[in-house]
Amino acid sequence: MAVVRPEKLGAVKTALAEVDAPSLTVTQVSGRGSQAAKTGQWRGEEYVVDLHQKVKIECIVADVPSEDVVEAIREAAHTGEKGDGKIFVLPVADAVQVRTGESGPDAV
Repeated sequence: MAVVRPEKLGAVKTALAEVDAPSLTVTQVSGRGSQAAKTGQWRGEEYVVDLHQKVKIECIVADVPSEDVVEAIREAAHTGEKGDGKIFVLPVADAVQVRTGESGPDAV
């Protein structure tokens, strides 16, 4: 699972396809971490934006080393600035293919 800048989604999708891990789920999310809050002004009133728009990418793999997936995402999402995001590697207990009923690695 990775949380990255929305403008990096295309590069991450391409990088995942290049390491043979093209399947993913993307969710629009907002959050905060080390990236500084931004202040703005609207109709003469100042406001603070401390939740930044991000995309959460979930990619489950069975036949591709997770290290390859992590590195592909890291390289594609990197800008060098605060707010580039985070990558989390989680174990998956099981998977079941809805259409066929297959489970385990065959379902992935």
